[in-house]
Amino acid sequence: MSRQLKLGAFLMATGHHVAAWRHPQVPANAGLDFAHYKRLAQIAEAAKFDTLFVADSVAAPTQDIASRMARSDHFEPLTLLSALSAVTERIGLIATATTSYNEPYHVARKFASLDHLSGGRAGWNLVTSDNAAEALNFGRDEHIGHAERYSRAREFHQVVTGLWDSWEDDAFVRDKASGAYYDPAKLHVLDHVGEHFRVKGPLNVARSPQGQPVIVQAGSSETGRELAAQTAEVVFTAQTSLSGAQAFYADLKGRLAKYGRSADSLKIMPGVFVVVGQTETEAQEKFETFQQWVEPEVGVALLGRMLGNFDLSKYPLDGPLPDLPRTDSGQQSRQKLLTELAGRENLTLAELGRKIAGGRGHYSLVGTPTQIADRLQEWFEQGAADGFNVLVPHLPGGLEDFANGVVPELQRRGLFRTEYEGRTLRGNLGLARPGNRFV
Repeated sequence: MSRQLKLGAFLMATGHHVAAWRHPQVPANAGLDFAHYKRLAQIAEAAKFDTLFVADSVAAPTQDIASRMARSDHFEPLTLLSALSAVTERIGLIATATTSYNEPYHVARKFASLDHLSGGRAGWNLVTSDNAAEALNFGRDEHIGHAERYSRAREFHQVVTGLWDSWEDDAFVRDKASGAYYDPAKLHVLDHVGEHFRVKGPLNVARSPQGQPVIVQAGSSETGRELAAQTAEVVFTAQTSLSGAQAFYADLKGRLAKYGRSADSLKIMPGVFVVVGQTETEAQEKFETFQQWVEPEVGVALLGRMLGNFDLSKYPLDGPLPDLPRTDSGQQSRQKLLTELAGRENLTLAELGRKIAGGRGHYSLVGTPTQIADRLQEWFEQGAADGFNVLVPHLPGGLEDFANGVVPELQRRGLFRTEYEGRTLRGNLGLARPGNRFV
């Protein structure tokens, strides 16, 4: 079978457009409505998406303008995906958990549990927190700096994956006749002592169906790319042009060999913000419906958050993006991307805020299923992507538009599956099951 692309449904309560919550078809309480998420999961699974992805932050926005956004109340991702595992069968379940404000034992235990609950469909999006406000919820006066965050993340990954190998696959014999519950020779105590963590182990969860949940990352800075090359199996990234995506793809794949990895062991899935219409005019009208609800101050507040937690409210809306220092608390790659966008298109602060109100700097496509499939095929076939993390403006309508329009077009071209290949996330992504390091 020829190479096929992978698709992730990036779920954000009301949708990715910052004004999505104002749409009459969007549930007002979407962030805490399980029936809403169940419907989204089943739409995506019926369309044969590889994954559901839920991002996270462990701080609620508190600035005055936050009261104009639907970003302050939502489920904790692992709790939500555990519930969704009971109403789905094949689709992967990826949740974000930060290495900055968690402990490795907790993360290892929760994701191993989700892998068992789902029959092997769990994925961990390993991130270093880019929201400085999170520090104040965890006994710190200031956020951890960029370099230390990544040093901690690297060791955090070592500990978590080591704990996932605490037990060999057949360690638990559970032999009632002999009275042997597990084979002690197949238990391995991690006994990790490092710069950031000291963890004895073992994990009190048996080795999971996938061996280990799939490791996902989203960092695109130099440090983030190196960590991804060493440890990630899926990478989410924000790229705004074919050439930029090709350069990122080639760079990241080119780093794998020094870690003894093949190109196929890492799937690169850029985010793509998609608005689908039966005609191009209809798609543009849909998009403009959301754009007309973007209050300038809301767009600029979102921009400040994406640039690296900067307060831009003191700058004139009709002025240029100010010259900002390189963020040490936020996403350095996203800051670079948005700063370059503002300069290239000569955008005012308000214009830039409005421009990113939907995709937050991701590649954006507004058009018919054929037009959108053309661009996805181009990126896929020209060395820019192994698949895409799909962002839609509003939910559930935007996901239904993509599932009912773009997916059939991709299937018609032989670019996307019509049935799942396996029952695990690794099986559907074409990723190998890792061996146990202690065997």
